Order: sequence, then C-alpha cells, then structure tokens
Amino acid sequence: MEVLNEAKLVERELTLRNLQMNREVMETRRSIVRWLALSIGVISPGESRLTAVSVLDALLYFSFKEKRDPDVPEMIDYITRSWGPINEKTLRYHLLQLKKMNIASNSGGRYSLVWPDIGERYDAEGWISNYIDRETLPIKDKLKLAVKELKER
Repeated sequence: MEVLNEAKLVERELTLRNLQMNREVMETRRSIVRWLALSIGVISPGESRLTAVSVLDALLYFSFKEKRDPDVPEMIDYITRSWGPINEKTLRYHLLQLKKMNIASNSGGRYSLVWPDIGERYDAEGWISNYIDRETLPIKDKLKLAVKELKER
C-alpha cells in the first residue's frame, strides 16, 4: 500500500479561532484589533509581539476610518503614532505575511485588505464575511466530496 505524502497535499493552512468577546476585549481599539488578529490567525495565543497586530491595525484604520488604501510611508506614520516606531523592512515583512494569508493585497505601491468582488469597498462587514467565505468554502466543498466518496465505498 502506497503511503500518501500528506505534507504535499496541504495547499495552505487556515486558522480561525472562536474567542470569547467580553467587555475587556471591547475596551480599547488595541484590544479589539488584537482579538481580531488572534481570531483570524494573524497571531498565536500568548504571543507578545505587537508588530503584526499594529500592521493589521493600520490596514483596518485606513480601510474603515479613512476609506482609502495607504502607501508604506503613511502606514509607518500611523503605526509610529499609534503603536510606536516600526522600520520599513519590518512593515513590509508583515504586509507580505498578510498577503500570504489572503488578508491584504497591494497595487501601485498602495496596500489594502482583499475586498469582495461584489459589494461596497471599505465595508467592514462585507470584508470579514468575504474573508471567511472565500477561505472556508473551498475547504467545505472538498470535505463534502470526501464524505460523499467515503459513503460510496
């Protein structure tokens, strides 16, 4: 019997966490962004580094408050004012990680969240719904196929 190389089958991993949402979470912008970052797998439980959270916060700020796509200098300025100093190399590293997770994209030197094809740009509820659906529906379809095949054998 041939053994499957399971590592080669992994297209990518998706982390979604069902976290409690209590008053402490909702107290400050920082705690809400950290909660969101933990919920969608940008950071791991217990992670003390805030850089990835600050980069996500910058994208969320420009998307939902300013309704525009920032460039790197604008993001550096926002993060420095809101979180503390960040260097460009670190910012670009975290933006690349967010791109790999299909959370962020860039075009013409500007960065944005990955928006739905249909609907209003800069819509927070549309963005998160699209993210969850876009990332989970392909997995759901493959699971359904596997269960169907299993049922027939």
